[in-house]
Amino acid sequence: MEKMKQTILLVNPPIYDFAAYDFWLKPLGMLTTAGHCKPFAHIDLFDYLDRLSPDMPPPKRPPKNRFRKGPFHAQHIPRPPEFAHIPRYFRRFGIPRRVFQDYLRSRPQYDFVLIQTTMTYWYPGLKEVIEDVRTLQPRATIVLGGFYATLLPDHARSLGADLIIEADNHKPLYDKLLATPADYHPPYWQAYPNLRTAAMTLTTGCPYKCTYCAIGQMNLPFAHRPIDHCIQDLQLLLSKGVTDIAFYDDALLYKPEKILKPFLEYVIGNIPQGKINFHTPNAMHARYITPEIAQLMVRAGFRTFYLGFESASPTFQQNTGSKVVSADLAAAVTHLKNAGADAQTITAYELIGHPNTDLQHLESSIRFANSLGIKVMLSDFSPIPNTPDGQLCSEYIDLSEPLNHNKTAFPITLLGHDKVSYYKNLCKSLNRSLPAPRSA
Repeated sequence: MEKMKQTILLVNPPIYDFAAYDFWLKPLGMLTTAGHCKPFAHIDLFDYLDRLSPDMPPPKRPPKNRFRKGPFHAQHIPRPPEFAHIPRYFRRFGIPRRVFQDYLRSRPQYDFVLIQTTMTYWYPGLKEVIEDVRTLQPRATIVLGGFYATLLPDHARSLGADLIIEADNHKPLYDKLLATPADYHPPYWQAYPNLRTAAMTLTTGCPYKCTYCAIGQMNLPFAHRPIDHCIQDLQLLLSKGVTDIAFYDDALLYKPEKILKPFLEYVIGNIPQGKINFHTPNAMHARYITPEIAQLMVRAGFRTFYLGFESASPTFQQNTGSKVVSADLAAAVTHLKNAGADAQTITAYELIGHPNTDLQHLESSIRFANSLGIKVMLSDFSPIPNTPDGQLCSEYIDLSEPLNHNKTAFPITLLGHDKVSYYKNLCKSLNRSLPAPRSA
């Protein structure tokens, strides 16, 4: 007699925050784990942030982006006491709670509920999901994995989960499932009945140790994935009708001859031009964009280029990891433009709200990036616990409360609302002064 399969529910929770936007957001880590579990489990998915779900109410402002980014449905909710001084609306983003509750009532009892975690300060959404699962699926084993679970495992346990998966140590989960997964299985994208945007990686880990970044705490050595696995991931997404793929790599361009160049050459030689758009929301290392890499990326279908450039100040660059200098950014922009990339699709990220903001020279950094003819996007600083820069923030906030890590709240706490608004309005003004984008 065939052994009865375990039943697993995957949940991508709602977001509680001042702002949230579908920047090709997908729970890739959870779907990857589910892919390994699929041979010995029956798996369902409830994604609160799936904008194509029939259960997702329309946003107040319809999306206007040609690359399938867009706003989530949101409802205003009371601000937590920690944000009493923040003059912004607080919201819950995603499918309404009652829809999930009705879903749980309609389903047989699950053996496991796996919940994706990301930002530490988004834990109220996890708390909501756990409460509903405990009430309506009381026999399920609740498992948390992802960034929050790894960075703050004790706080995660306080929410009432049964198992916390830290970093990529999935053995405790597989032990509970009484199964040994195969070395490779593609992420379980089949869980989505209607899929147009997705995410993938060519690498794991990061060789850099930037002082404001959480990746160094994950204890994941940098490695290139096997090219055949990456191609299988891509082919699965194409078969599902995906048109836009975001790379979630933290060091996509590092040692490109190992994986990036073979992957791009495969795409150029085997995928019809215009069939797929690639995006880089995690920010690329500008110093690794050579004329050859720029040409390959543009020919393969990369449509947006986000470059990490936290400051034009040499002192700030040196103190935070030295991953990029101003000349690197200028050279990368030149190479991308020469390869045919539209300047309006090239964006430099600039940190706002860093505790060493006096060293950053933010306004001159913004104006320098804009002078290259590209867009500038402010990346709000989040104090990540146990990072060198995060620890500097203990002078201003109580780091033990994850809500205080909020990337909208901390820059306002540090700089004041008026100064933050000034810098954001400056970026908007400079970006509007750029030439209009070429038609697609």
